[in-house]
Amino acid sequence: MRIVIAGGHGQIALRLERLLAARGHEAAGIIRDPGQAEDLRDAGAEPVVLDLESASVEEVAAVLKDADAAVFAAGAGGGSGAARKETVDKGAAVLFADAAERAGVRRHLVVSSMGADPEHRGDDVFDVYQRAKGAADMYVRSRSALDWTILRPGLLTNDPGTGLVQLAESTGRGAVPRDDVAAVLAELAETPGTAGLTLELIGGTVPVAEAVKAATGGR
Repeated sequence: MRIVIAGGHGQIALRLERLLAARGHEAAGIIRDPGQAEDLRDAGAEPVVLDLESASVEEVAAVLKDADAAVFAAGAGGGSGAARKETVDKGAAVLFADAAERAGVRRHLVVSSMGADPEHRGDDVFDVYQRAKGAADMYVRSRSALDWTILRPGLLTNDPGTGLVQLAESTGRGAVPRDDVAAVLAELAETPGTAGLTLELIGGTVPVAEAVKAATGGR
């Protein structure tokens, strides 16, 4: 499979690229900074330099041409202000979904946030982030041409992955290593039966492959 990842230099994305390469897939990561290209190559991925805040649907669709799956793992980052939550966490996610649809790439994975909700209340930057992610998720869900799966991890940590998770429509609050988020994404990319699901993810007791299979409900 050829899998294109938006936000290709993110902490989850780099882990995912290594996993995909190890599984024999072809990964490409979209990055804004050319200086990050070598890190992607080291992870076994093809770097594609493109700014999702200024790119057109046609430009992104050209990158997605011939892809088997698209993964939106981009984010404005913890130090960014409210404006970039709108342009990246919402705007770029919408753009990427439109481009996937334009390119005919049905399988579409989104790394979202637990508690994301377009009606989330509050005036802090994190509140803006939760509304932006929620609005983006709602938009992706509306695209009938996409076989989407939305993944909502809990508190992200850099602890070593355990390979054991809890994955369900509702898990309750909890933490999860970025290693395990990447492992779940790699498994989801290969599991079309999870299309149409919004899944929460925290650390747990079930091996990743089993947790993803159980999430399909036998589909």
